[in-house]
Amino acid sequence: MKTIFSGVQPTGTVTLGNYIGAFSQFTKFQDDYDAYFCIVDQHAITVEQDPKELKKTIRSLAAIYLASGIDPEKATLFIQSEVPAHAQAGWMIQTISYLGELERMTQFKDKSANQESIPAGLLTYPPLMAADILLYNAHLVPVGEDQKQHMELTRTLAERFNSRYGKTVVVPEVYIPEHGARIKSLQEPEKKMSKSDPNKKATISVLDTPKQIEKKIKSAVTDSEGVVRYDVENKPGVSNLLTIESALSGVPIPELEKKYEGKQYGDFKAGVAEVVVNHLKPFQDRYYELMESEDELDRILDEGREKANAVASKTVARMEKAMGLGRH
Repeated sequence: MKTIFSGVQPTGTVTLGNYIGAFSQFTKFQDDYDAYFCIVDQHAITVEQDPKELKKTIRSLAAIYLASGIDPEKATLFIQSEVPAHAQAGWMIQTISYLGELERMTQFKDKSANQESIPAGLLTYPPLMAADILLYNAHLVPVGEDQKQHMELTRTLAERFNSRYGKTVVVPEVYIPEHGARIKSLQEPEKKMSKSDPNKKATISVLDTPKQIEKKIKSAVTDSEGVVRYDVENKPGVSNLLTIESALSGVPIPELEKKYEGKQYGDFKAGVAEVVVNHLKPFQDRYYELMESEDELDRILDEGREKANAVASKTVARMEKAMGLGRH
């Protein structure tokens, strides 16, 4: 069975866009692959974090993974910093990375722009990301557009390690999943829904209350035509709401157009909000059950840590031996 690895940073809220585009896809992976889901908290600290908030967000993200349908019997869910091999392998990969290739990364350029003091961790983020993946002998890594460049570098670094030290690590493939629908901002439907959007009305969080969801969808930007039909070019707002309902209900968009034929936008928005609220209810119930549980969440994360450690420590030992480190 092939291995798949996916890492998510514990920062900000998980939006409906993340949920539809990524989390709802993850459950498919665990059935077809040996799946590792990693909460990459060491990546999160490449920018300054409030320690108390970070701790909370890590637990919350673990509960979101599980509430989305990740089954700890089938997949391995763990926290990056609890597996020492990540930092060890990250350093080894860093020593074979070149400054020029790290400085060329678009994310580094974007995040370091207009900063007087640039943390070194922002620059050396990609070798740690490469290590995360290589430790689990991953064949496939599902990534969004924004991480494609990092994945190409991961492949380059894996090939460089193997050509220098003999075949030691698996060179992973970039896996572009059949994308869950791309969900757009409710206020600017030409842009994607983003957790960093300062306009809170633009983004639905998976933990929003039914009232908040209804209010945000009610105030979603549409158009003046007053007809519910799918046309991304001319009716991006209406098309986005149709995409959301279709993704969560499984009903094809043409059928939804029929459902809302002759209806006012007010009725249309109320219908979409109802589908979102009903879909998220069991998810939220499970999330709060996990967050309030005495030990269930910790037990799952402890087991994940043990399973991840067992695999990662073997890979690190192979890498150290190949490089001539220690007394292997």
